[in-house]
Amino acid sequence: MRKPKILMLGWEFPPIVSGGLGVACYGLTKSLSQYADISLILPKTDSSFKLDNVELIGINQLDIKSIKSINTEIEYEKFSDLHLVETDFLPYGNNYIQKNETIKETEVIDIQKYIEEIESFENNDLYGKDIIGNVIKYANICTKIASTLSFDIIHAHDWMTYLAGVQIKAKTGKPLVVHVHATEIDRSGPENKGNIFQIEKTGMQSADCIIPVSIFTSQIIQDYYGISESKIFPVHNGVDFAEPLKKEKNTQDKVVMYLGRLTSQKGPEYFLDMAERVIEKIPNIRFVMAGTGDKFKSLLENKSTRNLGNRFHFTGFLNSQKVKELFAMADVYCMPSVSEPFGLSALEAAQFGVPCVISKQSGVAEVLQSALSADFWDVFKMAEHIITLLENPELANEVVNKSYKDLEKLSWDESAKKIMGLYQSFPLK
Repeated sequence: MRKPKILMLGWEFPPIVSGGLGVACYGLTKSLSQYADISLILPKTDSSFKLDNVELIGINQLDIKSIKSINTEIEYEKFSDLHLVETDFLPYGNNYIQKNETIKETEVIDIQKYIEEIESFENNDLYGKDIIGNVIKYANICTKIASTLSFDIIHAHDWMTYLAGVQIKAKTGKPLVVHVHATEIDRSGPENKGNIFQIEKTGMQSADCIIPVSIFTSQIIQDYYGISESKIFPVHNGVDFAEPLKKEKNTQDKVVMYLGRLTSQKGPEYFLDMAERVIEKIPNIRFVMAGTGDKFKSLLENKSTRNLGNRFHFTGFLNSQKVKELFAMADVYCMPSVSEPFGLSALEAAQFGVPCVISKQSGVAEVLQSALSADFWDVFKMAEHIITLLENPELANEVVNKSYKDLEKLSWDESAKKIMGLYQSFPLK
């Protein structure tokens, strides 16, 4: 039996990444390439970056005018409830800031306009003010590229690629798999049913198979998008092996760390609440918040009013090496996410032998069962867990050792094998 040919649609990929989406796409693609031939279309690639058995197609490397000349007679279905709202969309997973609070019926997206503007696809500003415009232009370009390729299955990663997947399926009749790494419900709450939500729903409705990264996300898809459980198949993320290391601290204080975007979804305010309560019990401690986001200014002001002083530190964005160095110094990792589809950072912390305190509202809680957990809003319980781990080294070591065993069950290869099983349900033509 021949290997299936997969047309994969992605938005981020190493070395050009800004969040967990790029990390997950790389891990899955690398492992899937053992079992399938993959062509991956991305807005932007680095020509020096190669991956065995994967054809990386970066739109930034192509002649857009020659692509436009390919005749595919692009015709979208009318998205009557899809509206264009001016936004500032920060890197993947961040909340976006709506400039127009009221969405008017006259603001229906003009698909034809974007078909005519393929040349203006801004792959250097993928999360800018016209994110929806970029998504539509990406879809139109991908449809044209796809007409020149041979493939069996379309696999679209997250909402930015769903319209491309829907369009290519409509043109080719090939089965569509949508991979849900996060939802608009996670990012902005259940009350937001704007343009991104509608794109997600369109993609899920059109898909032959939906792969959420957790059971937690699967339930959101059923409850808020009205999708039948019969075509939802959760596959947990894996983790790449990392040699654990410890780094000498330049302080005798204990270190509790947070890593993630500073947005409502990630619950950074709750981390501040915990810090205030833990410091009352353990004064020789430091809290480190690594990441950037729209909540930075308010968090900084909040910190100053709580008199946390030099016990609470903001690092801003950290590259992968700096993140590893921070993990190597940490005594406890805390992830207080309000709604976390998965939470790869908790697995990274566990790899470095850092005991984790995580919210129950996360996909990673399904696989990192050794971690101490609580509801995101229960800052008293979260603080209690942190204090217990710091004051009880035996318990901390037990959590770490059990975490290593949890990690043994997780790999990108295992995730890839499960996805291959789903691919095999589609007959190769």
